[in-house]
Formats: sequence, structure tokens, C-alpha cells
Amino acid sequence: MPSHVRSLRLPAMLVLGVAALALGACSPLTAFANLTPTDPSRKLAGDVAYGPDPRQALDVYAPAEGQGPWPVAVFFYGGSWEDGRRQDYGWVGRALAAEGFLTVVPDYRLHPQVRFPAFLEDGAGAVAWAANNAERFGGDPQRIVLAGHSAGAYNALMLALDETYLEAAGVTPARIRAVAGLAGPYDFLPLTGEITPKVFGAAEDLSATQPVNFPRADAPPAFLAAGGEDEVVEAEDTRILQARLSAAGAPAAARIYPDLGHAGILLALSRPLRGSAPVLEEMTAFLRRHVDAAAPNTR
Repeated sequence: MPSHVRSLRLPAMLVLGVAALALGACSPLTAFANLTPTDPSRKLAGDVAYGPDPRQALDVYAPAEGQGPWPVAVFFYGGSWEDGRRQDYGWVGRALAAEGFLTVVPDYRLHPQVRFPAFLEDGAGAVAWAANNAERFGGDPQRIVLAGHSAGAYNALMLALDETYLEAAGVTPARIRAVAGLAGPYDFLPLTGEITPKVFGAAEDLSATQPVNFPRADAPPAFLAAGGEDEVVEAEDTRILQARLSAAGAPAAARIYPDLGHAGILLALSRPLRGSAPVLEEMTAFLRRHVDAAAPNTR
């Protein structure tokens, strides 16, 4: 059944709540980002503009060693399309970089500044920046993957499935070799609660806001994961989208981690909490398998 998205923000209490106290006014997520051990990697660029708005900026992370060409991962964080900043997700960028991806973590405009589909247009702009600039950082612009958590998973899947956003940004959709969504809302009509009516209610065609309505045989292979204890976005969304994609003939895998909640599936990417479930290992293995099927550029 469609999930009723109540709030896509991380819970107020994260595992490192003590760290939040140590940092005073910092949010728990900021405290986690500042104090958690990170994976060996390099931050090659920060606060890089991909558009004129202050929210249209990104950071770039690379593996600790080597020159590439590496496949490129663009990671979109969540936050109900109303909250979030890339500085709090550097540990995700470093985790993906340590797994062999040149990783781009962008900000994007949020409600109330914008509504659907502006944040998807921003996401497509960030992907266009990656396609146009990855090579100078050691990335292969022909082998791009998209990933995200919660609202960011929605963004990643919409960009991968509805080709119009990437095409409008000048990106050939075939460059997207795979996509991964963690705890994403993909099927949330009718709009209910406090968030989705504000963010999506003005859309002329509400059906065009839903990832489940864009299955196609040539869609990028999709790794879709959810927590079995997620009380924010029902795991049924993940099952529904996987079934729709598979029925259309697209490769799609659904993985439900029974002991994880909405935030836990994201935090399992971090070094301190990686033992809670093999989310990073299984997601990156899926992504690598599909980018490796495409020959890297000759440099």
C-alpha cells in the first residue's frame, strides 16, 4: 500500500547523542558528521557552484590513492525536501570514495524556497556538472551512478527513471549506469500529512511526481533497500518499485534489512555502525557490478 510520508528528517536522537552535547548548538547529525571516524579518502573540492543559487553547490571526494578513471557517484541526502546540508554528509562521500567512486555530494534548493520539480532540476544540474567535470578529478563521465537516502532516494530514482530532467540539463541518460535508493518514498499518493501536500501539491499532474509511474525496460539497474523497522517510509514502497521495474524488464533488486529503521539504514554506511548491516557492502557491490560492465574511458 502507498506509504504516508510523515517526516523524512533523521530522528532527533542519533547514536552519538553525547557528541551533540559536546558540540553545544550543533544538531545531532552535525555532531555525528564532525566526530565520527571516516574512511580513507581525499576531499578534492568543496563549495563548488553548479548553479547561481547558494544552495546549488557541491563537494567532491576521491579514493585515497590512484588517479582513476573511477566511476562517478552522485549522492543525494534526505530531509523531507525541507532540510539538509552537504557538510553533514561528508562521511557518506568518503565512504563511497573509499569503495572506489569519485563521489559528488550536492546541496539542492528546498521548500519553502522551491517546490516540485525544482529540486529535481537542481539534481539534474549536479549530475550535469559531474558529467562535464568529473574527468579532471579522475572520474569517468561515461560511468555515473546515482544514490540517495529518503527524500534523496526519491530524487535519485526520479532522475534515473524520468529521463526528461537529465535531458533538459544536457545529460545523456545512458550515462547513468545504475541507481541506489535507501529508504526512499516512491509511491505516496494521495498526498497526506504536513510535508508532501506543501512540496508536491501544486504539481499539474500528480502522477508525474511518483517514481513508481516511470518503469521502463531500459531503466538503469536499481538497488532498492529499506529497513524492516522503518516507521517513516514503509518498506512496501521499496517492494512496489522493485516489482514495477522487474515487470517492465529492468534489473532491480530489493533488500529489506529487518533490524534497521529509517535513519539506521543510512548510518549503517558509517564506519562506527557498519557492523549493523551490510548496506554499504551490498549497495556498492551492486553499483560496481553494473559500472564495470561499461568500459572506462581511454585517458
